[in-house]
Amino acid sequence: MRPLHQLLLFVMLSLAASAQARRGDDAPGRFDYYAVALSWSPSYCATNRDPDQCDSGRKLGFVLHGLWPQYEAGYPQECSREPLPGAVRGKYAAIYPSEKLIGHEWKKHGTCSGLDPAAYFALSARLKNQVVIPRQFQQPAQPVRVANSDFVQAFKAVNPGMARDSVLPFCSGGGRFLREIHACFDKNGQSRSCSNGEIKRSYSSCRQQSFLLESVR
Repeated sequence: MRPLHQLLLFVMLSLAASAQARRGDDAPGRFDYYAVALSWSPSYCATNRDPDQCDSGRKLGFVLHGLWPQYEAGYPQECSREPLPGAVRGKYAAIYPSEKLIGHEWKKHGTCSGLDPAAYFALSARLKNQVVIPRQFQQPAQPVRVANSDFVQAFKAVNPGMARDSVLPFCSGGGRFLREIHACFDKNGQSRSCSNGEIKRSYSSCRQQSFLLESVR
């Protein structure tokens, strides 16, 4: 085997081993902070046909995608096989725009919170409601074009207790359309800055001078 090929193989194996080792650290309650992901429903429904979320006339704007435990670099997922009780599913399914989301969110993210299902979804609802949406971004009848900095400043204006870099936009279409926002909180539910990696991903995602919020449907 040529030296260059040997080097490449070594690097690939090292990366795989490192990823596997980190994956083994994904244990319930072992994370650094929460990100509340709020999707911009018109962007989702532009390319998806979920009847629960995208039926004409619902006029959904920002909707809860999920409450995600985060590392300072990366995130844990599927930390246990604890089931989601039917009673909890029935009580909290409505906090999501589609009933199908609650099972997915519990399996992938909720099991990493260290909370029981009822407590996890109660926290999800509380932190979602804690993020005040600026009036101009609630249910726009026409598309809204806004610069990244003006968008973030609008959120800070109606959420004066928010920490620096605690609300980040994420875009699709090469930065042309808003896809969702992440609002970051510590484990006690207090606003905190998102990780440096998330900040960089936000800037890379919404890399144009401005982006568009598609109108509600």
